[in-house]
Amino acid sequence: MKLGPRGPLESKYNFKMETIKKTLRDSVALRWLVLVLLSGLTFSTYWFQDFFGSLKDLMNSEMGISSEEFGRIIGSTTIANIFGMIIIGGIVLDKWGIRLAGLVFGGLAALGAAISAMATMGFFGDDKGTILTFLIIGRIMFGSGLEVVCVVATRTIVKWFKGYEMALAMAINMGFGRLGSALGLAVSLDIAGGSVPPAVSFAATLIAIALIMFVIYLTLDVKLDRQQAGENSKADDDDFKFSDLITLITNKSFLYIALLCVSFYAAVFPFIQYAPDLLVNKFGFSYDLPDAGNFVVFGSSTIGTVVIYVCLFIFGLAFSMVPSKMRSHGTKLGSLIVIVALFAGFAYGLRDVLSIWLVNGPKTASLIPMGTILFTPIFGNYVDKKGKAASLMILGALLLIFAHLALSVFNSVLLGYLGLLSLGVAFSLVPAAMWPSVAKIVAESRLGTAYASMFTIQNWGLGLFFWGIGALLDAVNPAIVSKIKEVRSAFEAQGLSNSEIAENIKAMKLSGEIPPFDYTIPILVLVLCGVVSIFLAFMLRKSDKEQGYGLELPSNH
Repeated sequence: MKLGPRGPLESKYNFKMETIKKTLRDSVALRWLVLVLLSGLTFSTYWFQDFFGSLKDLMNSEMGISSEEFGRIIGSTTIANIFGMIIIGGIVLDKWGIRLAGLVFGGLAALGAAISAMATMGFFGDDKGTILTFLIIGRIMFGSGLEVVCVVATRTIVKWFKGYEMALAMAINMGFGRLGSALGLAVSLDIAGGSVPPAVSFAATLIAIALIMFVIYLTLDVKLDRQQAGENSKADDDDFKFSDLITLITNKSFLYIALLCVSFYAAVFPFIQYAPDLLVNKFGFSYDLPDAGNFVVFGSSTIGTVVIYVCLFIFGLAFSMVPSKMRSHGTKLGSLIVIVALFAGFAYGLRDVLSIWLVNGPKTASLIPMGTILFTPIFGNYVDKKGKAASLMILGALLLIFAHLALSVFNSVLLGYLGLLSLGVAFSLVPAAMWPSVAKIVAESRLGTAYASMFTIQNWGLGLFFWGIGALLDAVNPAIVSKIKEVRSAFEAQGLSNSEIAENIKAMKLSGEIPPFDYTIPILVLVLCGVVSIFLAFMLRKSDKEQGYGLELPSNH
């Protein structure tokens, strides 16, 4: 049967539908290009946040920085945010948009990183007190930008992916961040080459490169805004009001998820900073990597390490993304078998290298964030399709408790590995469920303020635990702290350089003249964070049933 011509109403309707489909966010390729450009900042800032963890021992032996001072340095990232810098950034984000907030706070993070690098190079002075002061100043500035950059990234993903693969996109963006954390921990000692400044300078350079990537992204963002001009003008022009913040913190579902953010991340991020040193001191792992543990590419073991981690990142994405795109059950299973076979071949080919990595403190610790690259997209995809976000947060808190018990109370290396694996899974479960859930609880026009408020509250816990673990570690090991100070003073009196002092102290630790630190009590304290997390996750699930946000439902409901 021949169809007649379309009527005016039908033609007009189809024309509008075609126009809507031509916006940039409706292009799969451009959406994912935006994610890659945006994730540069996530990758580099996470690198800079965590890379000091593998340098803790070197900072102690080369610069004389104690565990408490190390805790002060890494905890400095939270200072401005404790007093509301992220909320200010969130208000800026909601009022003036992604572009200005990203440039201002990304630039602030880059400047803070540059000051930190100059401090370690002695630009402001060579004495320990001056270096420590400017390291803290740099970290404060970096931290002021870091958390707002995270809010910008999350808010931008909502802008480009809402109605599409939002939870998966958030999970992949976090995956880039975890890749940054993992590589920062894994290769910073290689980059350092026995001295701290080169590793800090490299990390600062990464943020500068990422800021250029963000500027490239802005050209796409400007074009998208022009295409969507007028569609949501009322919501976009709605000014921030202080009452919006009051509404957020009086919403019990939001309050539970914000407090869960504090208790969970306080038990994870600070631990990662101390994990390499814990593995060396508690389980007898090594900071040194023998030649057999190097995978060389283009004559460089550092590039080889990067290649391995990038391959692990790609496999992690492939496990979660490829099978889910297949239509039939048979093709899904077939694609999964192929990926597993390729991964098994990859691991088998590197078996000698990986076996050595698993007794190296920084390399093993770096597998915690690397594990999230595999699991977070899988859980993010699950939340998109099946829901159960609140229940997954409960499971993640249970795994957190087991992990810290295994790593504190027991001395079994096998239990230690299981603890690290559990921590990696928990570190994947909770974020993959938490961040998309916020978008269900809070209106899109106020997501910037909501995420900023969560990051602010989170920093209260992080600031306490970053510094607290280091201070507690010194407090329960007074004899070791005193011994290192005496030895260092004696070497300084002999006129040895910082690098020579570092080598001598390292030799004394290996020979047993300086005993290992006891991490039992500092890590056992983190178990309490897991207990609090379980309680809050149960309360969140209960309040969701009352308020009906659908946290247990798939993303498209």
